[in-house]
This record gives sequence, structure tokens and C-alpha cells, in this order.
Amino acid sequence: MKISKSQQDKNQRLLLNAAVELISSQGYERTTMKQIARAAGLGDATIYKYFPSKEKLVLAYYELAIAEALAQTLKTKGLAGYQLQERLQRLVDAVLERLLPDREFVAITRGLARENPLLLLGDALPGKPALRAQVEAWLAEAEAAGQIAPCGYKGLLAGLMADYMFGIVVYWLQDESAEFSDTTQLTDLSLGLLALMLQSGLINKLGELGGFLLRNQLARLLQGGGVLELLTLARRGLGAAREART
Repeated sequence: MKISKSQQDKNQRLLLNAAVELISSQGYERTTMKQIARAAGLGDATIYKYFPSKEKLVLAYYELAIAEALAQTLKTKGLAGYQLQERLQRLVDAVLERLLPDREFVAITRGLARENPLLLLGDALPGKPALRAQVEAWLAEAEAAGQIAPCGYKGLLAGLMADYMFGIVVYWLQDESAEFSDTTQLTDLSLGLLALMLQSGLINKLGELGGFLLRNQLARLLQGGGVLELLTLARRGLGAAREART
């Protein structure tokens, strides 16, 4: 018997919620598709109608989480009056807020990216196309409003910002500071630095070289020591240069 779209969505959520609970409590490898199906109150074979594998199920969780964070961001009161940096900051906050209740699950399943390096390429990262499209739209609006210098790399930069979002999540998972204050500081410094680069037009000079370096070194940089100090110095230098021109 054919079931309705709303029932399909409900079943998918039941399966995702069951997976989060089971994987958080007993680990990824020890959790089976049969266990997830039964915890969700569905038949053993039914789960495969929605997710062909456990990996696909986990990726679907992140796809949904990103979609919900984007929707929550766009519902922010007064968002239309936000500057570009404020919009990006709100998006980062929304993603982390959405993942926070499932932080143990996120910490366990982030290993999938290490085991499947192709997930780090192109649009394979879950939610990346949606993130890229929204950031590119914000960049275009900021350029039209004169908030940033004309940017010839909006598409590339939007894609890198989607990668940056996942880098922030990795940093957040390792953050042991009170109320994740180090993550807050990192986000503020890095987005502030980006805003200065866009306002000055420096991003155009960096072009594809900067994009290549950022894409390949971001994860390593975020996990290394001294990143906050590095960003502080870079932001301070760009700020001083801008003041000198005014």
C-alpha cells in the first residue's frame, strides 16, 4: 500500500531519531540497520526503502540538520537589515544550535569523512549545495548594497564558506572551553577577517590560489595550535591598513 508523503517524512524522522539515540549510546559500528528499524517501530526491511545503507542514513541526518539550520536562520527577525558578517555569524550559530543536542552522535559520525575522503570534494558534503547557494545570494546582496567591494569569486567563495562551516563544526567538537567560548572567538575573528578582506577587495587578489590553500589546509589549521592568535594578528593588520587609507 502506498503511503503519503507526510507519512514518509514521519518515518524518515523516526529512523533518524532512532539512529542518533542508538549510535550515541553504543557507537557506529555496533549499531545495525535492524536495530534502528526496530527502535523506530518499523519493519526490518522498511528502513532500506528510505536509506540503502547506514552511511546514507547518517548523511541524511546532516542534510536535514543543515536544511533546518538554514530555515531557522532565514526566520531570524530583522535578518534583512543584517550586514554580511552578521548573517554568516547567525548561520554558524544556527548550525551549532541544531547539532548541540546530538553532539555525541556528531562526534562519533564525523569519522565518516576521514574514512571516505570523497565526501570532502565537490558537493558531496551533505547540505553543501544549499549552504553555497544561500551564501552566494548574501554575497550578491552585500555587493549590490556597497557593503563589500565588487567580487569576481562569489561562487568560489560561497563554496569555501560551506567547507568553512564544516571546519567550524570540527573545531567545536574539540572545544573544551566554557560554553564553547573558543569556538565563538574563532568564528568572530575568522568572519571579521573575511569581512575586511571583502571590503578592501583583497579577496579578488587572492583569487583561486587562496581558495586552493583554504580548501586543502582549513581542517589542519583549525585543529592546530595558535589559530586564534593567527587570526587576531591578521584581522588587526587588515584593520590598521583600512584605517590608514581613511
